[in-house]
Amino acid sequence: MKITQEVDYAFRVIMYLSKLGLNQKIEAKTLSQQESIPHRFLLKLLRKLTQSKIICSFRGVSGGYALNMKPSEISLYDVIIAIDGPIFLNRCLNCPESCNKSNAAHCEIHKSLAIVQENLIKDLKSKTFDTFIKED
Repeated sequence: MKITQEVDYAFRVIMYLSKLGLNQKIEAKTLSQQESIPHRFLLKLLRKLTQSKIICSFRGVSGGYALNMKPSEISLYDVIIAIDGPIFLNRCLNCPESCNKSNAAHCEIHKSLAIVQENLIKDLKSKTFDTFIKED
């Protein structure tokens, strides 16, 4: 698994908003400048985070973006899922029919990767943004 640039930017956005605090709005332009994220790319990213209900958007003159959840309720996993979708270390973990060996149910590699994937997801879910604020 590789963290995409978009997920990396999303982590930075959520961290920035977490430091601002719940219900504290910021304009996309300011966020783009503060975090050095290309504005058009940021808008696409903000749309995904809004659709996943991690953040909310406000229209109008005093519009902007704000957290929709407490930092303690947002995990690294939540952000990855919002941006890139489900995590699968190997395609056979998502679709057993795609197993090159054609018997994923009996494959030792499949079973081992499934355990690694479960542990990774568990670890990502345990890392919430309030933890990072405390460490900062």
